[in-house]
Amino acid sequence: MRRSTFLLLFIASPLPAQTSQPLTQAARSITAVDVARRIGIIADDSMMGRDTPSRGLDLTAAYVADQFRSFGLKTSLQRYPITKRRLRLDRSYVVFSAGGRTDSAGFTNAVRYDGGVVPEQPMRSAAMLVGGPQTAETAGQLDVRNKAVVYVPTSKAEPQDLQQVMRVLFLAHPKALLLLSEADSAAFASAIPKRAPERTVIGLATGKPVVLQVHPSAVRNALAAAGLDLPSLRKATTTMARDLPALQIGVDMKDTVTSTLTAPNAVGILEGSDAKLKQEYIVYSAHMDHIGITPGQRDSINNGADDDGSGTAGVVELAEAFSRPEARPKRSMIFLTVSGEEKGLWGSDYFSNNPPVPIKQIVADINIDMIGRNWPDTIVAIGKEHSDLGTTLNRVNAAHPELRMTAIDDRWPEERFYFRSDHYNFARKGVPILFFFNGVHEDYHEVTDSPEKINSEKEARILKLLFYLGQEVGNAPKKPEWNAESYKEIVE
Repeated sequence: MRRSTFLLLFIASPLPAQTSQPLTQAARSITAVDVARRIGIIADDSMMGRDTPSRGLDLTAAYVADQFRSFGLKTSLQRYPITKRRLRLDRSYVVFSAGGRTDSAGFTNAVRYDGGVVPEQPMRSAAMLVGGPQTAETAGQLDVRNKAVVYVPTSKAEPQDLQQVMRVLFLAHPKALLLLSEADSAAFASAIPKRAPERTVIGLATGKPVVLQVHPSAVRNALAAAGLDLPSLRKATTTMARDLPALQIGVDMKDTVTSTLTAPNAVGILEGSDAKLKQEYIVYSAHMDHIGITPGQRDSINNGADDDGSGTAGVVELAEAFSRPEARPKRSMIFLTVSGEEKGLWGSDYFSNNPPVPIKQIVADINIDMIGRNWPDTIVAIGKEHSDLGTTLNRVNAAHPELRMTAIDDRWPEERFYFRSDHYNFARKGVPILFFFNGVHEDYHEVTDSPEKINSEKEARILKLLFYLGQEVGNAPKKPEWNAESYKEIVE
């Protein structure tokens, strides 16, 4: 049944342009021998597990950049700052002012920092009240841009609902997001650390609000002067959102920089062959970092051959294939290996906020993370349902039965892998994505994820499929399009 259906699809679909002889020759440059050789270099003990940041990671980035350069690509190493900071609790305050009343709440006992960007300069803003039984859907309809949002949830609000509302409000670009806590004042104060923990800041994280919890006992006079009755708000049965013209909120937070380092992304750009379409770009991405060294073991180096030496080698192989003169598509290509994925998608976050071309000109991201293990004839393509890239992939896959490789839908939606690798930083910026992933295995994040366990012949066939996919997308008259519901759900 499966074989006959596959054959019918193959016969019924016209062969796309990528089956021409020059492209077939370019695809043949992707070989199991080359894949194994490159992974052997990237996942060698000398790279010391490629932690972010580390000398081994820098050596890996230099190797990738050198390969890109040898293919004739416009090559660069994009370095991003990794700054360690610590909040000075004793010198940080939130100020509520209304009707001539001013209350100052300190971070040592009445304010808790919950995330977002610490303002570089003291901030002052008009306030907006959000309250009642809010949901993610109702909160998503509010215009909170450039305002200090004072969120007063009802006493019946479930923790998961509260978190969803906070996330929606955070993504709507307020200046600050302040949750008025309902906790007992003593319990609230005891939950504040005596010394703020050190936190990591990647790049210049601008444009995101600071998120704070404020105990209302510290600002009760200003709240009353602004006409806010907290007991009534906690019992509200209808949603509410209104400006508070009488209430001004100031945030003054002091930071100490404890250390500053940098880490690399390797970038190679291949200009497209069409005068117009070369202004649009397709990204092939993978992360070249891993988890470094696990002390106290006889073999302490986490080589990360599959995670993600396989993807890094794959991007290099694809760059070589596309760089052949007969294989250059109409659209331009960006070959990208990022760092810091294991720490929280650092490198891709920085790249998506500081791309070498305008982000709106990036029309697709094809991300590769762990493609060298598990099934020899199957690869999971996560994100197929979110854009017409899924339909394109199905068509290309059907046109190449000689690859003996089937791209299937996400087998593990409950694991939320869509949100756990570098493609997500492109998706949230509005770039359609596909994420190729063979799933985890017993060697995942272990010192035993070593090069000899990679099925390089299988990986070479996957990469050929991705090469033909890139040719199809790179030469198509129209750029990929989101499904409307997915765009609404995912794109910030």
